[in-house]
Amino acid sequence: MSTDEQRVALSRGKLTTDIVLAVVFGLVCLPFALLGDLADLFALTGFVAALAIRRLAPHWSLGVAWAAALLQMLALRDLQLYDAAVLGVLYSTAAHGGRVLKWLGLASAGVGALVATLYLGLIKPLFDGSSFPGQDPLSVAVWLTFLFISAVAVLVLAWTAGLLVRAVRDSREIRRREEDATRKRELAEYRYVVEQERNRIARDMHDVVAHSLAVVIAQSDGARFAAASRPQAAVDALGTIAGVARGALGDVRMLLAELRHAEGEAPQPVLDDLGALLEQVRTAGLDLRFEEVGERVPLGTGHQIAVYRIIQEALTNALRHGDTGRPVSLKLTWSERGVLVDVANAVRPDASRESSGFRHGIPGMRERAQLAGGTLSADVDGDGAFRVIADIPATQGRTP
Repeated sequence: MSTDEQRVALSRGKLTTDIVLAVVFGLVCLPFALLGDLADLFALTGFVAALAIRRLAPHWSLGVAWAAALLQMLALRDLQLYDAAVLGVLYSTAAHGGRVLKWLGLASAGVGALVATLYLGLIKPLFDGSSFPGQDPLSVAVWLTFLFISAVAVLVLAWTAGLLVRAVRDSREIRRREEDATRKRELAEYRYVVEQERNRIARDMHDVVAHSLAVVIAQSDGARFAAASRPQAAVDALGTIAGVARGALGDVRMLLAELRHAEGEAPQPVLDDLGALLEQVRTAGLDLRFEEVGERVPLGTGHQIAVYRIIQEALTNALRHGDTGRPVSLKLTWSERGVLVDVANAVRPDASRESSGFRHGIPGMRERAQLAGGTLSADVDGDGAFRVIADIPATQGRTP
C-alpha cells in the first residue's frame, strides 16, 4: 500500500468514527430538541454535522457550528444539550487544524464567550420578557461577568485540551522521525565501516595473491625447461604449483568484487607475528592472559591474516573500552577443522551498551571471519564480560 493510499484509508477511518460519534450524540440530544421547536431541530442538525466533519475539515466544522449557534440565538432558544458540540469543535480546531485555524479557534472561543454572555444576559431577557437576575446595575454587571468568565473558562479549556493533544502528537512524530533518521544514519555508518574493512582486506590479500602467482609462474617456467632432462624436478615443481594454486584459490574466494590497487608496502601480519602483538598490548597496560590449546594446523595466509586482525581488533577494543584494571583472556583452541579464537574482557561499570556496537570494529571483524569461511559473535556474556568468539576454518598451507 502506498503512502497516499494509507492516508486515504486513515482519513476514511477517522471520518467513519466521527460520523458514528456524531450520530450517537444527535440521538442522545434528539429527545430534548423535540421538546422545543423547529429551530432546535435545525440547530441540532448543524451541530451534529459539525461534529461529523470536525477532523476531516475542521474549518468547515467551525463555520457550521457558528451557523447553528447563530440560528439558535435568532430563534431566542435557551441553552440546550446539543450546545456541548461546540466544545468538540473547538477541541478539533486546536488538535487538527492548520496554524491559522488553530488561532482562529482560540479567537472563536473568546468571541463566542462574549456573544453567549450578551445573548443570555441581555438580549434574550430583553426580547422574551424574562427578568434579569437582579434589577440594579451592579447585580447585572456581576451576573454578566460571571457568565463571561464561566463561558471563557469552558470554551478555552476545550481548545487548550486540543492544543495539548496536538503537542503530544507532534512530539511523538518528531521522536519517530528522529529515531528513523538515527536508524538510517547508523545503517549508513555500518555500511561505511564494512566498506572500509573490505578495502582493508583487499589490500591485505593483494600481497598474498601476488606472491602466489609469482611462485606459480616461476615454478611453471622451471618445470617446462626441466621436463625433458629432469622429470622428477618437473614433478616436484608441479606439486609445488598445485599446493600454491590451491592456497591462492582459497584466498581469491575471500576477495571482494574488486581489489584496490593502492597497497601498503609493509608485509601483512600472520600468526608468527602474534607474539609481538601480545607484547605490545601488555606494554600498553593490559593484563593479558594468553592460552593456546591443541596443535596448530596449517592455515592459508589469508586466514592467518584474518585471525591476526580479529585478535588485534578485539584486544584494541578491550584496551580502549574495557576495564583495564581486570585481566583480559585470549584463548586459541586448535582442532582439525581450524581454530577457535576467544577474547574476553571485563566491561567498565560506566560503559554504555553502545561501547560494544559496530563503531568499534565489530562489523570489520565479522566481515573478515565471513570472508575466511568462518563465523564471529561479539556480545556481553552471562558473567558480564564482553566476549568475541571467532571460528576460522583450516585450509591447506602453502609451500613457498
